[in-house]
Amino acid sequence: MIKIHTEKAPAAVGPYSQAVISNKMVYTSGQIAINPATNTIEAVTIEEQTEQVMRNLSAVLETAGSSFDKAVKTTCFLADMDDFSAFNEVYGKYFTNLPARSCVAVKTLPKNVLVEVEVIAETIL
Repeated sequence: MIKIHTEKAPAAVGPYSQAVISNKMVYTSGQIAINPATNTIEAVTIEEQTEQVMRNLSAVLETAGSSFDKAVKTTCFLADMDDFSAFNEVYGKYFTNLPARSCVAVKTLPKNVLVEVEVIAETIL
């Protein structure tokens, strides 16, 4: 197992890795809308937060030798299912290969963000 870390995505806020690689698959931890440059949540709307989440995921996937195009499964967590359509608009710009997906509403997300996304993808590492 290979642990993945990049400064281009937020550091883990607990005892976990940003991602791990096992058997040519990368498993990312859930990413939220923390800007790694400032270590703060600057985005307010669901669209802005989803864009930041995608930037964070892109950095982790790239470090792991992968990309959105190699995603096979995502799990998406929304604080409010009323945000589903707006979230989907942004999500769809990144996951054009249409991986399998689960999307659920949860009571609360870390740091009270609106969205969290995790990815399982193929990797070249």
